[in-house]
Amino acid sequence: MSERFDKIIIGAGLYGLYAAAFCAERGQRVLVLEYDDAPFQRATYINQARVHMGYHYPRSLTTAVKSAGYFRRFTEDFGFCIHDKFEQIYATSGKFSWTNAKQFQEFCRAAEIKCEEVASSKYFKDGMCDGAFLTEEYTYDAKILQKYYEDRLFGNSAVTFLFHARIDKIVKREETYEIVLADGKSYETGYVLNATYASVNQIIGKVEDASSGGFAGEMFQIKYELCEIILCKPSEQLKDIGITVMDGPFFSIMPFGKTGLHSLTAVTFTPHITSYDARPSFSCQNGMEGSCSPENLGNCSICPNKPESAWPYMSHLADKYMKPEYAYTYAESLYSMKPILKSSEVDDSRPTAIRVMSANPTFVSVLSGKINTVYDLDDYLK
Repeated sequence: MSERFDKIIIGAGLYGLYAAAFCAERGQRVLVLEYDDAPFQRATYINQARVHMGYHYPRSLTTAVKSAGYFRRFTEDFGFCIHDKFEQIYATSGKFSWTNAKQFQEFCRAAEIKCEEVASSKYFKDGMCDGAFLTEEYTYDAKILQKYYEDRLFGNSAVTFLFHARIDKIVKREETYEIVLADGKSYETGYVLNATYASVNQIIGKVEDASSGGFAGEMFQIKYELCEIILCKPSEQLKDIGITVMDGPFFSIMPFGKTGLHSLTAVTFTPHITSYDARPSFSCQNGMEGSCSPENLGNCSICPNKPESAWPYMSHLADKYMKPEYAYTYAESLYSMKPILKSSEVDDSRPTAIRVMSANPTFVSVLSGKINTVYDLDDYLK
């Protein structure tokens, strides 16, 4: 017989654990199903760790304004894991940029976010950037945030965690969803939250309607990028500075939470492989014996088939722009799968897409845009 929960949350990243805490505080019994052996093993940890104020999206004012709106709330709620003691410099490239310095300033005024012009010659080689600006933007430390949620939720009688969970199918019945695992165990609920990020379509693809036996979900129209985040040891001159050159095929190098390292990314070289299939399908999945497939996505960062680092290309691009005193050395590479709404390719927007697949019983899927838009879940969880 299936054990019954008020809500079942699939995915133990920030969105999943935020939702678990939100529901537990309201007296609900929650089951969290996670593919890996611990929370925060994928996208919540493997990213730039940027708490967005909106600067990254001069071609999507909506994304910028929403990011700015949640920035204060996020930094107040999670200040214990926020690194804010550094200068965050945004610059517009002198060539091949969608946005020039004047347009970036106008965008910041429209979004009502800080943008103080500084001398580009302080950071960049001659002629590389047509403007540089001191902004207000921070980073978060995922490991500190992970411990906060583990301390808060592990041992909480209202929340049950099941790691290494392998979902076989999700059956929609008249009043509940039944989640059946590969080991035969099953769990029932009137409310499922699919907060798996890169696996969002894989989970939707496991849903079937008991009355018809057919597929019961609608997948997101997304593309998948297998991405690399490079961690670097910054020089003394760089350690308290973050630099982002935009808006085009450029780069960012900025503090990675409170780790003492910087993350290095580049628009052209961070994505290694792209898939436009409904579920992530890549040649590196061949020979993985089920641990990673289009139906069940493994952890790219620990995969033996992960691609070689793009460090030579990313570092060459950054060195082309930055003055030599802002030096850095390679530490390690992290890899994760990044889903992007196909509609976002036009303006580079990053909305948080939340779709209610059914109500009573309820199935909600979230494709998160940015870390500080987690509050978009509130209205769907009440």
